[in-house]
Amino acid sequence: PLSCPEVAPAPRNRFRALRAEEVQQQIIRDTFHLVLKRDDHICNFLECGSLFGGSDYKLIYRHYATLYFVFCVDSSESELGILDLIQVFVETLDKCFENVCELDLIFHMDKVHHILQEMVIGGMVLETNMNEIVAQVEAQGKLEKAEGGLSAAPSRAVSAVKNINLPEIPRNINIGDINIKVPNLSQFM
Repeated sequence: PLSCPEVAPAPRNRFRALRAEEVQQQIIRDTFHLVLKRDDHICNFLECGSLFGGSDYKLIYRHYATLYFVFCVDSSESELGILDLIQVFVETLDKCFENVCELDLIFHMDKVHHILQEMVIGGMVLETNMNEIVAQVEAQGKLEKAEGGLSAAPSRAVSAVKNINLPEIPRNINIGDINIKVPNLSQFM
């Protein structure tokens, strides 16, 4: 998954608020192509001002197995600080999802956003203590379960799909009366 939140000084919503949907999708595709074609032994910092209409932005990314985590930041941010933030984010995801994978990110996008919001709010990094972040996420999960919401349904769906060995990527996933259409990701490759 490709995420491009602006860490500082503007909140992440600036990406969505100032650009039309087709422009956002093109930026994401261009970012994906830039990051994907880079060798694993090359620096994880990439100047990307042309993508965002200014020379003040850069992409900072990490590649873990099949997952790419990409942050778009302005020039005032510390590259090493953002790499550390990505590392804490991924370790926290791994702890919360017990060996995080693409399906966890797809089926639990709300939880992923919650974890990120525990770390970064309004473009400011507020928390990097993984234990504190996990405790807050677990407290939120307990609250959701106490309210009797549908929070358990995505967990069951991910567990069911994780245990299936598929030779190819499915186009539709049917779980009970829930039908999920899997998008064609070939346009991003």
